[in-house]
Amino acid sequence: MHAPASLPLFRRHLQPLLQEALGDTPAVLINGPRQSGKTTLARQCGEDMPYLSLDDATRLSAARADPQGFIRQIDRAIIDEIQRAPELLLALKLSIDSDRRPGRFLLTGSANVMSLPTIADSLAGRIEVHALLPLSNAEIAGREPNFLERAQTQDWSAPAREDVPGVGDALVLHVLAGGYPEMRSRATPRRRQAWAQAYLTTLVERDIQDVARIEEAARIPQLMAILAMMSGQLLNLSQIGGQLGLNVHTAEKYIGILEKLFLVRRLPAWGRNELSRLVKTPKLHFLDAGLHSALVRANADLLRNERNRFGPILESWVFGELLKIASLAPGQWFLSHYRDKDQVEVDFVLESPLRSIIGIEVKASATVTAGDFKGLRRLREHCKDAFVSGIVLYDGPSALPFGDGLWAVPLGWL
Repeated sequence: MHAPASLPLFRRHLQPLLQEALGDTPAVLINGPRQSGKTTLARQCGEDMPYLSLDDATRLSAARADPQGFIRQIDRAIIDEIQRAPELLLALKLSIDSDRRPGRFLLTGSANVMSLPTIADSLAGRIEVHALLPLSNAEIAGREPNFLERAQTQDWSAPAREDVPGVGDALVLHVLAGGYPEMRSRATPRRRQAWAQAYLTTLVERDIQDVARIEEAARIPQLMAILAMMSGQLLNLSQIGGQLGLNVHTAEKYIGILEKLFLVRRLPAWGRNELSRLVKTPKLHFLDAGLHSALVRANADLLRNERNRFGPILESWVFGELLKIASLAPGQWFLSHYRDKDQVEVDFVLESPLRSIIGIEVKASATVTAGDFKGLRRLREHCKDAFVSGIVLYDGPSALPFGDGLWAVPLGWL
């Protein structure tokens, strides 16, 4: 799946952080799904560095056969698709230990190689890792990612109209197109769906083998379809495994593989006691709404007639946007969901490094009522002074106040 020459070039908000890291760290890794734009961004950040792709079969064979010899020949370089030869990472450690100049190696990986056994430990203190997910809403619009700042200050003055997706059908088409640059370059929704299906096939036939040797590879397409139908729900490994004839341990392992490939991610439960978050039931979300919609065979005509089907796909889109926004923010933000003993829920909870809280509900309709803030009010009761703002993202054109710190905000402003 090679990108056509006419693909538009987007300014990626991660670029300044990468260039800063190259200024003081020996190795920098851009991690993210295949076709998210990693190679393009790496070549922009390392314009003066030789480019070596491990998608080249001969180079890959040489790297696997003699990792230390391969790295010994390199002073500085971009090494693309490093997960194809994880043997190189130990050789990189030895090279860096003998020459700790910053900015020597700029790596890209289409799988989360830092989660592979022994790799994270061997490169600790020598590498900085950044995730590049598909295009964000702000990158597509060519504007700055200021949603968190606006949420914290509750400044919901209207942005320029041309900068945001529309409402109704226009919003649906925008969400279904996803964030992959090549998918968005396709001229029609039908061609975008065809690209997504080809992408998912490649994921199964090739990319999974980069991160795991699994015996039941034929079950992965079924697993992806089941997870797509359950996206946004509490993760029930027994139920998922039962539908596939897999035990809980195997279902857990296969979902972990899809997480390493940046297809899905678990969203932990929020709690005031941070230790309790580790044992409460997480939800599972897809990271890209375009791929999610392809797996559930959703299109604009279907969603126009059955609007309730749009909700889970829209949540995937919001989840992906929040991940991208949080990854650029100073300090480490914690993203979770809220659910209490009364089954009162909030779709997303953003917690700042200083433990201030922003709650976010997602609503696919154009109407917001006071009742839509029930979960956010409950969250505010729990958080007290730590609660900054509660936001219902909805399919409307204007930001509207709903009481102390509570707002209805257009989805397109995300």
